[in-house]
Amino acid sequence: MIPLRDNIPSRNVPYINYSIITLNVFVFLLELSIRRYLPDFFAHFGIVPVRYSVPSIAQHFSTIEQIIPFFTSMFLHGGWLHIIGNMWILYIFGDNVEDRLGHIKYLIFYLICGVLSGMFHLATNWHSPLPTIGASGAIAGIMGAYFFLFPHARVLVLFPIFFFIQIFEVPAYFFLGFWFLMQFFNGAMSLGHAATHIYGGVAWWAHIGGFLAGLYLVQMIIKNPPRVKKRSIYY
Repeated sequence: MIPLRDNIPSRNVPYINYSIITLNVFVFLLELSIRRYLPDFFAHFGIVPVRYSVPSIAQHFSTIEQIIPFFTSMFLHGGWLHIIGNMWILYIFGDNVEDRLGHIKYLIFYLICGVLSGMFHLATNWHSPLPTIGASGAIAGIMGAYFFLFPHARVLVLFPIFFFIQIFEVPAYFFLGFWFLMQFFNGAMSLGHAATHIYGGVAWWAHIGGFLAGLYLVQMIIKNPPRVKKRSIYY
C-alpha cells in the first residue's frame, strides 16, 4: 500500500517538517555532486556496526567520531527512490505530529527517534561491515507517534493488484499497523544478515526500533491524545 494523503489538515505551518525535508534534499543533491567519493563518504558518516563491535577498528575513532554518524546517517540517502519514498511519508504524517508536539519538541523528538533507531540497528547487526544510511528510522518514529495520536484518521492509499490499481481509504491504525507487521516479518527473516540501503538491503530493525521509540516517547510527552472522528477524505 502506498499512502497518498491523510484527512487531517495542519492547523499550523509545519516549519520543522518542511525544513527537515529541505535539508535531506539538499544533502542528497550534494551526494550527487560527489558520486565518486560516496563509498568513503557513507563509510564515514553512516552507521558502520564493526566500528563499534570490533575493538581493533573502534580504537581508530574518537568518541565524537563514533557519536556523529547516529545523527548524520539520518540525512543521507542511497538513491532517488530512497529519498522520494522517505520524504513523501514524512510529508504526509510529519505535519500532524508537529502540530501536536510543537515545533521545537517535534525536532527533538525526530532526532531522538533517529538516534534510537540507529542504536536498534546496531544492536541487531552487530558485526556488519556495511554503512547504514537513511531517514527511515526517524520517520518510523513519526509514524509510531501518528499511530498513537491519530489512530482513527483516514489514509488514502494506492494498492496495485497485478495490472490493476485500486485507490481507497483505510484507518490510520490499519495502515500503520500493517506497515509495522511487514517490517517485523522482514526483520525476523533478515536476522543474521547485514543490511544497508545503499548496497541493496533494508535496515528493517532500524524501522522497528524507530517506530517503537516514537510510540513510547510520544506517550511520555502527551498524556491525552485527541480523538479524531472518522470522516471521508476529500480529493
